Amino acid sequence: MKHAREIKVGLLATVCIFLLIFGFNFLKGVNIFSPTNSYHGTFAHLHGLEEQAAVSIRGHQVGHVDKIHYDYTRDSAFTVDISINKDIALPQGTKMAIVSDGLLGGVVIDLLLPHQSPTTNDERPIAHGSFLPTTFVPSLMESLQGQLIAKISSAVENIDSLVAVVNTQLEGNHVQSALTNIDRVSGNLSVVSSDLKKLMNNQVPRIVNNADTAVANLNTVIADIKAADLQATVARVDNAVDNVNGLVVDVRSENGTLGQLIYNKSLYNHIDATVVSADSLIVDLKAHPKRYVHFSLFGKKDK
Repeated sequence: MKHAREIKVGLLATVCIFLLIFGFNFLKGVNIFSPTNSYHGTFAHLHGLEEQAAVSIRGHQVGHVDKIHYDYTRDSAFTVDISINKDIALPQGTKMAIVSDGLLGGVVIDLLLPHQSPTTNDERPIAHGSFLPTTFVPSLMESLQGQLIAKISSAVENIDSLVAVVNTQLEGNHVQSALTNIDRVSGNLSVVSSDLKKLMNNQVPRIVNNADTAVANLNTVIADIKAADLQATVARVDNAVDNVNGLVVDVRSENGTLGQLIYNKSLYNHIDATVVSADSLIVDLKAHPKRYVHFSLFGKKDK
């Protein structure tokens, strides 16, 4: 009877321990009754990865991290052992990646499957216990942090350059020269302002008075033009134009004096004959001048 009670206590303890282990693994997503395949990978940095972390494929959990071994004498000091469901066959080229699990900062193992093509469908899957190539996929916060650090570094370098330039300017006399030039420009502006005030006070009123006088004279001229007898002037101009037109008509007419002079051919012929006779007379006078001299130098009459 005494041994039966001890046997019952031992069986109860065994069942409790089994339930504890089963419940602990169940809460972690590990099914101890499912057969698994083991794979390994080496990492130089774990980025916070711990044992019993989830192993997933495209967001679906298929296993967990069994053990993490470390050897600090090597560059890739950490060896990670994972177990996944035995019914999952990993194709050749699968990578074991450490990725971030949400915004809380946890990390898991994600199996990155290669792109499948018709030529790779017949390849044999990766054998149980093989080492997988590894990589690290930074989270969104880590990417933003890296970009922010790079931008901050660039900004700091620009600030350092600006400070160096300012120091160079301060060490030299450039700032003092600039201030001196500013004072000189300010003095010139004061002089120009004073001259402008004098011009406004003296010249502008005179210019305005001259403009008023010119406007008044212009108004007077306009009034005189309006007061002039333009109709009588136009009538006289029309009369003069009529007289000129009549004169032109007389010139063009053969009955008028000027018309007779222009269009009468007999008058032209008489004038032409007279000119020819005069020309003959002049020629004969040059040839025989003595014919036209009645007395010689001694008073005798020429024959």
